[in-house]
Amino acid sequence: MSDHRTIAPGASHEEFWDERYETSERIWSGEPNTVLVRETTGLPPGRALDLGCGEGADAVWLAERGWQVTATDISRVALGRAARHAREAGVADRVDCQWHDLTVTFPTGGFDLVSAHFLHAPTQSFPRERILRPAAAAVVPGGTLLIVGHAGHHEPTDLRLPTTEEVLASLELAEGEWEVLLSEEHERHQTDRDGRQITRTDNALKVRRLPV
Repeated sequence: MSDHRTIAPGASHEEFWDERYETSERIWSGEPNTVLVRETTGLPPGRALDLGCGEGADAVWLAERGWQVTATDISRVALGRAARHAREAGVADRVDCQWHDLTVTFPTGGFDLVSAHFLHAPTQSFPRERILRPAAAAVVPGGTLLIVGHAGHHEPTDLRLPTTEEVLASLELAEGEWEVLLSEEHERHQTDRDGRQITRTDNALKVRRLPV
């Protein structure tokens, strides 16, 4: 999840995201993130964890390919839409939608894939590292952690966002237990709210916990 609005003084992250989703019947495209598709195609399906699942496009795409997905978000509005998307796609039995404020609670269990796409918030105080470290800890041996985010600066607050090298360092992974499979910046083309074609720079980090 990500957004270019700012959090009103005194508002919680949950209130911000619920209000954001309530502004429209659909916020995102309904299609899975392209990096998720590219980097997980060919992986044997198992248990997946989708952090900040939004309206559920990634979770549904994975479930359609045999994954058992735990989909989490801080917005109950978004989770309701994700659950509906899963029902409409016929994979409700493979998508478990769970509400979590990931700075406070985290899904239990181990996962073959943990995916965090655009897990940002428009405030410098958002403790992204405190979420991504438990995310790495939840990956089982042989499993994969995929983190995709915006690069550069986040408008309008001009937050500086970390490079993949900085994200990797912040995970504090145990030496000799992980391998880096992907660390890159890439351009993404999209249409903004005014119908203009724009190019954004994102980055992607994919690491694998080595089998025991």
